[in-house]
Amino acid sequence: MSKETLILLYGGRSAEREVSVLSAESVMRAINYEKFFVKTYFITQTGRFIKTQEFSETPNADEKLMTNDTIADDQEIRPSDIYEEGAVVFPVLHGPMGEDGAIQGFLEVLRMPYVGTNILSSSVAMDKITTKRVLESAGVPQVAYTVFIEGEDLEKAISDTLAKLTFPIFVKPANMGSSVGISKAEDEASLRSAISLALKYDSRILIEQGVVAREIEVGLLGNADVKTTEAGEVVKNVAFYDYQAKYIDNKITMAIPAEIPAEVMNQMRDYAAKAFRAIGGCGLSRCDFFLTEDGSIYLNELNTMPGFTQWSMYPLLWDNMGLKYSDLIEELVRLAKEMFDKRESHLI
Repeated sequence: MSKETLILLYGGRSAEREVSVLSAESVMRAINYEKFFVKTYFITQTGRFIKTQEFSETPNADEKLMTNDTIADDQEIRPSDIYEEGAVVFPVLHGPMGEDGAIQGFLEVLRMPYVGTNILSSSVAMDKITTKRVLESAGVPQVAYTVFIEGEDLEKAISDTLAKLTFPIFVKPANMGSSVGISKAEDEASLRSAISLALKYDSRILIEQGVVAREIEVGLLGNADVKTTEAGEVVKNVAFYDYQAKYIDNKITMAIPAEIPAEVMNQMRDYAAKAFRAIGGCGLSRCDFFLTEDGSIYLNELNTMPGFTQWSMYPLLWDNMGLKYSDLIEELVRLAKEMFDKRESHLI
């Protein structure tokens, strides 16, 4: 049986490029090489495409992918050169220019099947403010929030925030993930500083009510037929689960399944599926919830390309459901081809 070509796109232009490299290295080691031949392409911080390694068998444990520190300039290609008839692309890219519909649009122009959500659902879920508004219309509960958009009256935004929310308050760039650019504000001075920091990453800022809550996550998989996992809990060894804690220090552990009542588990799974359908999701996503001491459930985030590192929640959630990492990748490829065929059939 001939092998299927799977193309890993990784790196990218966003501040989450380091997470992408870690995810891609984990994926390349988990793939079933009896079924797939793997080609990898690195997108640099400046947006150049570099042809990197190819794998016909599981790489050695010490095999590393190219990073911005090890670019081989003589291997640069035109972006369209990644095209290969019959190949499926796995864009292991996080954040802007990878998870926001940009790369999805590029791959649709090339007429290549790709893993993950489509252009619209990627862009909607990437923008935290738009996600809030879409999920409000679908009846999915969320914490109270305000919005500041660069160019608007900052003093009014701060006044509105202080009137609606109480400290602590979290300030987030609307189009960034992996906790990049997120700050916790304890007073008005730190609120102003947090907004200033977030503006370095985006011109649209989400300002949210802080809550004392457990962080519970649910995995999603499917196209028209959406499946959900049992919930898992992020158990933090730090006060704030930031980028450093998540990916560099690894100061977290996972409780899978989460120790929560069955009715809470089922409600979260229902909300996750409802949110996924509300944004037009397909392929995969991860829904992150807050569970407060009084039992209130709030959907915090819908992540359309969750981390795939060896300690990432998404593959661990599916492993708990009996779907091993390599089998999960195969299912994602199958779903990618299914959606490609469906998109093509709609072009009548």
